[in-house]
Amino acid sequence: MPSSRTVSLVTLGCARNEVDSEELAARLAAGGWTLRGEGEEADVVLVNTCGFIQAAKQESIDELLAAEDSSAKVVAVGCLAERYGGELADALDAEDADVQVLGFDDYADISARLDDVMAGRRRPAHVARDRRTLLPVSPASRQQARETTAVPGTTLTGDEMIPDLPAGVAPASGPRVVRRRLSGGVSAPMKIASGCDRRCSFCAIPSFRGSFVSRRPPELLAEAAWLAGQGARELLLVSENSTSYGKDLGSLRLLEELLPELAAIDGLSWVRVSYLQPAEVRPGLVDVMTATPGVVPYFDLSFQHASGPVLRSMRRFGDRKRFLELTDRIRQASPQAGIRSNFIVGFPGETPDDLHELELFLSEAQLDAIGIFGYSDEDGTEAAGFPAEGKVDEDEVSRRVDEFARLAEEVMAQRAADRIGDTIQVLVEEALDDGQFEGRAEHQAPDVDGTVLLTVEGALEGPTGGVAPGDLVTARVTGSDGADLLASRI
Repeated sequence: MPSSRTVSLVTLGCARNEVDSEELAARLAAGGWTLRGEGEEADVVLVNTCGFIQAAKQESIDELLAAEDSSAKVVAVGCLAERYGGELADALDAEDADVQVLGFDDYADISARLDDVMAGRRRPAHVARDRRTLLPVSPASRQQARETTAVPGTTLTGDEMIPDLPAGVAPASGPRVVRRRLSGGVSAPMKIASGCDRRCSFCAIPSFRGSFVSRRPPELLAEAAWLAGQGARELLLVSENSTSYGKDLGSLRLLEELLPELAAIDGLSWVRVSYLQPAEVRPGLVDVMTATPGVVPYFDLSFQHASGPVLRSMRRFGDRKRFLELTDRIRQASPQAGIRSNFIVGFPGETPDDLHELELFLSEAQLDAIGIFGYSDEDGTEAAGFPAEGKVDEDEVSRRVDEFARLAEEVMAQRAADRIGDTIQVLVEEALDDGQFEGRAEHQAPDVDGTVLLTVEGALEGPTGGVAPGDLVTARVTGSDGADLLASRI
């Protein structure tokens, strides 16, 4: 092997993939690889792909094809690689050792795998499999397996963290290591679990991410403290389903116990929870998330629809009435709480009455952030096999997406306008010009929920008014622009 090997990491998809990339980066750095920035020239381009919906899959393929045009060797990892394996290799015409497809089980030895690539040793493409078969079906049996056949665990030591899982089984991203932060910034995601036990008829994620596996609280507290020491001021807790945290550790109330401990870590200003299942949001969890100092009252709720019949077909729970009861309970506890959700339109069998229910819910719930997605068949899902006569034409799906996207923009703009005059806390992310800063309020998650343009007048302490990225600033909302807010420091 050359004495200096360089690798560029490209990360696509969600915050969970961002965590995976930072763990891969740590392993590669420990293996002697030099990390290059995205787009910089490198010996190997490692593309961490997304395989969630068709648009994300296409973006991943486009990125891989673009990397093939460079002089670098190309390696695909991540959800698309895990989900399709050899099929992806065939699609990339990966007939030589310059393009390879690796799965999650290769993460622990990623440095050696890339050494093979550099040496021209071709490995067989990853073989896709249903990762749900790697662990017992029930969380109780999973807990027993962890207690009786676990790999000896360690805490964060500066070298490696190994979760106490049954021998030969690890979360989809492999045994944990100390991360190497790639993007910096004041916000950092942290995985509290991997996998999902739900069986939504439209979703393939459990098949390639595996069954739900919680990480132990001591491991999370250690990693959170490390992230704070690396400059993170906001901790974004991510998983496929955060409301399930702890069920395989013997306690469904473990998240409520963990949040105050995380919020008490020196250096952290905010702890934010994402990916909540509405049917699993407990009153005690609402209380902790709205009343614990340092835990922001922010509810990322996976509603997906508001029509009871459509939700039943999706193999989910709830309806417009129950969802409104939940949003009302949250706002009774914290009137300024942020609530966001995503919705699928064009699901097989969706009727005008179903769409009317969704329209009513969006108008009544007044969510802060709304994502609208069009349904498309996903390989291996139950919904993909629904009768063809119930499927909605692609053009009609697009029309429904456009219609509800316009409604969503109106709702978000109105919700932001309703905040004018409120006093808010702003986490400063970037200094702009002329005493202005970009940041976010408690109801705004990184990258997805809008921003705050903060004006600092009377810069007595200097040109920035004594404000720097990472600071929490008290401000009054003076205006809005769509979902974005304008505010002035008090």
